[in-house]
Amino acid sequence: FPDFHLRAPAASMAEPESGSTTEVSESEEDEERRGEESTSNAAQDVEPGGSAATRQQADWDLHLLFSEASQVQSSSPEENEGDTCTICFESWTTAGEHRLSALRCGHLFGYTCIHRWLKAQGSAAKCPQCNKKAKRSDIVLLYAPKLRALDNSEQESLKKSLEQEQSLRRKAELESAQYKLKLQVVTTKYGHAQQELLSQRVDGSRAAQYSFSKAVLVSQAGGCRVLAYCDPLSCLLASQPSPHSTLVPGCGVKKLSVVNMKTSQYVPIHSKQIRGLSFNTRNDSLLLSAALDNTIKLTSLLTNTVVQTYNAGKPVWSCCWCLDNSNYIYAGLSNGSVLLYDTRDTSTHVQELLPACSRCPVASLCYVPRAASTSFPCGGLIAGSLEGGCFWEQVNEATYRPHVLPLENAGCIDIQVEAESRHCLVTYRPGRSNPFLRCVLMSLTRSPQQDSSQLPSCSCSPVQTFSGGSSCKLLTKNAVFKSPAGSGTLVCAGDEASNSTMIWDAGSGSLLQKLPADLPVLDINPFYVNGEHFLATLTEKMLKLYKWE
Repeated sequence: FPDFHLRAPAASMAEPESGSTTEVSESEEDEERRGEESTSNAAQDVEPGGSAATRQQADWDLHLLFSEASQVQSSSPEENEGDTCTICFESWTTAGEHRLSALRCGHLFGYTCIHRWLKAQGSAAKCPQCNKKAKRSDIVLLYAPKLRALDNSEQESLKKSLEQEQSLRRKAELESAQYKLKLQVVTTKYGHAQQELLSQRVDGSRAAQYSFSKAVLVSQAGGCRVLAYCDPLSCLLASQPSPHSTLVPGCGVKKLSVVNMKTSQYVPIHSKQIRGLSFNTRNDSLLLSAALDNTIKLTSLLTNTVVQTYNAGKPVWSCCWCLDNSNYIYAGLSNGSVLLYDTRDTSTHVQELLPACSRCPVASLCYVPRAASTSFPCGGLIAGSLEGGCFWEQVNEATYRPHVLPLENAGCIDIQVEAESRHCLVTYRPGRSNPFLRCVLMSLTRSPQQDSSQLPSCSCSPVQTFSGGSSCKLLTKNAVFKSPAGSGTLVCAGDEASNSTMIWDAGSGSLLQKLPADLPVLDINPFYVNGEHFLATLTEKMLKLYKWE
């Protein structure tokens, strides 16, 4: 009996080691076996002839033994319950992705761990502890406030606060960008108003300017588009629809003599609208014209007859002569390609210059002749469309190398070149980022060749920007040329918003003059005759002449 009393508390204080369920069951069996042995020993210790008090004490001790053993068995499962996931050995959480969850068998895991476990095993998925069949739909989220789980509610709250702060920051950045754009618009308007104010002041240092000379009605019904000057005949040519459409349908050009400032005969050329007129450097009075009737034509102004016709297969939007070799002409098509023709070959084009990516119509073509210039000595063709511009460098008579110019991707309506200064004038119509008409004067440059493997590249960089009105629906043509004063460069552009011609000084960027017109100005052409400088502007109906005085 004393030995039994010494063993019983030790058995009651023993705890099963943490491990699998099999180990727990073995510990329970050991306890039962020890209890049975103690009971038998106690029965043997009591003599058969013992007193009733002695048997009563033995029964009471056995009762205490069994009650203590039952307490040990009932407390063991609670003490074996852990606070970590048996898959990743990380603490459970009360919220988030690793929150407490259970299977149908009753075993506990973190949600993300048991979800990945069952997903990896597929159709043969089992519980990691008891190997009972399980599937992802068996996972149940538990809500046990008394369970020892990691409380990450404060962390989740901080995450939500961080997301709210990030959202507010993005909203503030968007509002800041909008206010910056509004500030840019106000600044541009202020600069435009300041230029107009300066142009209205009397400038005593300005020795000369353009003054109105003559206005000539070209077409009563309208439809005029482009303008050109023929130096050998001293006459201006303006494209227009036929004045007698029933007798002579189509489109042609009307001559205006700058000697007596009177219009002469109409010359029919194309069946549809004319989009380009150009003369060569040979002064042979041979006019090159491009129209939407898929043809380019050569017309002799001495006989007023068409001498050569080329069918391009697609509407022709622009044309020009090669200023280094007058035997070649170029035609810009509606699909973005440029066709090269040889006037000595009357059958078809000799080469096609295909665009790299743009398929917009070639709205403007101008040739840059070769010159003894250190910054840009090469010659070639500049093709401009609504999506930008490309310079086709003429390597030799049959080889052209393309150079994509760093222009804006949208809104380019016209490109003109001043050959002597190697400057080009790029005109952009108003858009979202810039709500006003802009004429950007750019300098053509060519990078030096580093080695034989690397070819030189041609590019352009902005020199001066000129702002116009807030509307530009028509594809107008502008001009950049040497100032009649003898030094400097002038930039002229039609302002559709105010129906006028704006003249800027390229060096200072200041607005010199604003010549009014009755309709939007579509084309501008400076020319020199009899020792005097003139500027011609064309609208749909009217041709106006201004003299430099």
